[in-house]
Amino acid sequence: MIRTRYDRNLIVLGAGSAGLVTSYIAAALQARVTLVEKHRMGGDCLNTGCVPSKALLRTARLLADIQNAPRYGLHTASADYDFAEVMERVQAVIRQVAPHDSVERYSGLGVEVIEADGYVLDPHTVRAGDRHLTARHIVVATGARPAIPAIPGLQASDFVTSDTVWDLRERPSRLLVIGGGPIGCELAQAFRRLGCQVSLLQRRSRLLPHEDPDVSVLLRAVLEEEGVGVFTGVQREALRDGAGGREMYGRSDTGEFELPFDRLLIAAGRVANTQGFGLEELGVRFKDNQGLAVDGFLASDLPSIYACGDVAGPCQFTHAAAHQAWYAAVNTLFGGIARRRVDYSLMPWCTFTDPEIARVGLNETEAAAQNIPYEVTRFEMHELDRAIADGATAGFVKVLTRPRSDRILGVTLAGQHAGELLAEFVLAMRHGLGLNKILGTIHVYPTMAEANKYAAGAWRRAHAPAWLMPWLRRFHAWRRGE
Repeated sequence: MIRTRYDRNLIVLGAGSAGLVTSYIAAALQARVTLVEKHRMGGDCLNTGCVPSKALLRTARLLADIQNAPRYGLHTASADYDFAEVMERVQAVIRQVAPHDSVERYSGLGVEVIEADGYVLDPHTVRAGDRHLTARHIVVATGARPAIPAIPGLQASDFVTSDTVWDLRERPSRLLVIGGGPIGCELAQAFRRLGCQVSLLQRRSRLLPHEDPDVSVLLRAVLEEEGVGVFTGVQREALRDGAGGREMYGRSDTGEFELPFDRLLIAAGRVANTQGFGLEELGVRFKDNQGLAVDGFLASDLPSIYACGDVAGPCQFTHAAAHQAWYAAVNTLFGGIARRRVDYSLMPWCTFTDPEIARVGLNETEAAAQNIPYEVTRFEMHELDRAIADGATAGFVKVLTRPRSDRILGVTLAGQHAGELLAEFVLAMRHGLGLNKILGTIHVYPTMAEANKYAAGAWRRAHAPAWLMPWLRRFHAWRRGE
């Protein structure tokens, strides 16, 4: 029998970014919505991801600046710090941000919040603790967790992950990081700046494999200059007891290695949380990476069940989850009238290393793979006045455009505050503005944002009409009376 009456319009499982935004939008649209969360409000971003990592990176950056004081004309500068206090500051930042994602705030916004295990009994019913809730639609926003690679001896190594590293209160003398993606690179640099001896292992041939090779080369050079041991193309690794305690054995693109360590940090990607919610029993289809298989509207094979955020993919970013959440809310509440296909075409992201690596749209690797014609315009940060003044000259702006056009196909930024600088390009691409419009926009001097304008200027110089130059020379000679 098909149910025709429901207690609610929408039930959302998971109170991370995707679930919070979905439930908020639904409540703002006057729907009756219930948000079910069994663990902590705010999800990974607040408790184990974006917020704690950026708090730690801020302290690490300050220490790096102090250590580099002679570059700024200071003869001596030093800092005494307690690692436990640094990690307690991270927790204090989490507590300060937590009210933004709290039960009280969302209840005040009109969302019913139930703190309990959520289990989907049928396509319209969820068991939350000892309560049975019904809704026309269910949105699964259960997030993801760290992926644990199959390495012999790993389980005996008392490892931490990007979820549990925040529990450390004693600084590791020798930290081994497995994973050369954004999380691994950020944490490897941070712990090195905090005084740890750090080795970073990456299975792929280079760091940040989703970026262009020049980005990988730049970041590797920076990390190695700061003292991080970087090993790429790693294979045949195993963890064993050695003379110096636990050791990692393996082969990299530079040869065999034996690395003793005191702490092992796993940052080898994330996998979707799909088990334990009743989805398997309902026959919901999963993707190869265990995430829910959804269509372009975020609907699963069961038309009443949608998914968004890390559990749905394809982009595991907090802002991507929030972006999907709008579509999840609107498509579930108004799907019978009109549905909107999710637009991923301009999904920006940033790796918060120093320098930061930010991107939107195509890079050279992707454009070449898709046989898309393009031109490259590049501006180096060491030519920027503000970067020189700040001693932050590592990096570049790289813009891909259509041949003989200022239409932007993609931008890669490497440099201080690259994540902030990227916003101008995202806006331009969203509204069809080309490099000429950026060039014609006044930018405050001296700022890092001028790099965007100078990149646009470099494109303009390269595309100055060749036929016009001789004519201009003759014109000005005539004006001089020659």
